[in-house]
Amino acid sequence: MEYDLLVIGSGPGGYVAAIRAGQYGLNVGVIEKDKMLGGTCLHVGCIPTKALLHYAELYEHALNGEQWGIKHSGIELDFKTINKRKTEVVIKHAKGVEFLFKKNKVESIRGYGRLLGGGKVEVTDGGHRRTLSAKNIILASGSEARMLPGLEADSNRILTNIEILDLEDVPPSLAIIGAGAVGVEFASIFRSFGTEVTILEMLPRLVPIEDEEVSRELARSFKKKGIRLEVGAKVNKVKNARNGVDLEYTDSKGEQKELSAQKLLVAIGRKPNTDNVGIENTKIKMDRDFVVADEWMRTAEPGVCAIGDIVADTPQLAHVAMMEGLVAVGRIAGKDVAPINYLQNPSATYCEPQIGSVGLTEAKARDEGHSVKVGKFPFAGNSKASILGSHGGFVKVVAEERYGEILGVHIIGPSATELINEAVVAMSSEATAGSIMTTIHAHPTLAEAVQEGFNSVAGLAINA
Repeated sequence: MEYDLLVIGSGPGGYVAAIRAGQYGLNVGVIEKDKMLGGTCLHVGCIPTKALLHYAELYEHALNGEQWGIKHSGIELDFKTINKRKTEVVIKHAKGVEFLFKKNKVESIRGYGRLLGGGKVEVTDGGHRRTLSAKNIILASGSEARMLPGLEADSNRILTNIEILDLEDVPPSLAIIGAGAVGVEFASIFRSFGTEVTILEMLPRLVPIEDEEVSRELARSFKKKGIRLEVGAKVNKVKNARNGVDLEYTDSKGEQKELSAQKLLVAIGRKPNTDNVGIENTKIKMDRDFVVADEWMRTAEPGVCAIGDIVADTPQLAHVAMMEGLVAVGRIAGKDVAPINYLQNPSATYCEPQIGSVGLTEAKARDEGHSVKVGKFPFAGNSKASILGSHGGFVKVVAEERYGEILGVHIIGPSATELINEAVVAMSSEATAGSIMTTIHAHPTLAEAVQEGFNSVAGLAINA
């Protein structure tokens, strides 16, 4: 039997592509090496991490309940129950993917998939091997955590996003190398649970891909929470110690420093899973470890597309992989689909305070030669933020001065990862700063802060 489509990998990009292919009536199979469907995002990434972030936020609210008039005799953290609940959420949604496969007539194929070229895929399951044929193939093999040279992850001291999710107890101290999304999210989680947290970042600021003002606001908030920050720091040595790990690093002033912690999280980015997937058997072109694909996600190998974290020059984000899968399948099925405008892709970081952003930062917009006008509105002026007791942060709008084209929106504060979607819709609909100013927003809501950010572009914010 020849499939219309074989998908290698059942992560967000892979399973979304497969379900859409089934909806289009294609004969589709998904090859997955792990026992359960869903990939890194569902099992050891987005979902369990965000669950922990939510429970950490609830714990902090409970600890501070008296300021709301909710008195308590004592709050106890039950980390085992938290982990149990986290696992239940993951299993529920993994079973949900299985259900959706059956509903849309998608075949789940257990085993390790490897390209053979010429529309062939070898599937290895234990000692059994078989070769499958397909008119089209989507490679969605995902990524894994990068590790510092000379280090290996273990379940006791040196952790990645996988091992840290399996901790049975809250560690008294945690060092984190890397201040991207993964690093700052776990910093938020464990600081809320009472851990002494230190972040070491080689670059000059936290979340370095974000707008500089957002980075400064996050640093201010983290310091207020008691998170120790070492930016511009280079880690020179990591060694096991009796009670955890000892680190030697050079700080931003060039001074040699030492740090001890019970656990170390290495969060320095992700490596695409392109080794041992059969690239050498095809005409696929590579850029370092990444696959080169065109705007329709097609590679240089006829009939083979690539999506998600393995694709060169695209963000390693679950929602990007999903949309790339939809674009690839739409093209395969002969549908009228548009390529992705990556400039309108939102970034969401779920630390506390949350960060949501889309488009150009102020510095990038100026570097590209735009005549820029900036509006900024603090959540301190928003009534719903006051109700929530979450006054920190702001909405920042970067607009083109003459016509009000929205170049970028950057939010740090309550529900920023939800609020940013309004800006994405506005940009994709070619709205202007002026048109958002005259769009009615419900009161009292956090979304009013977004409108006020656009009002600020014209210097007409009402509440600031």
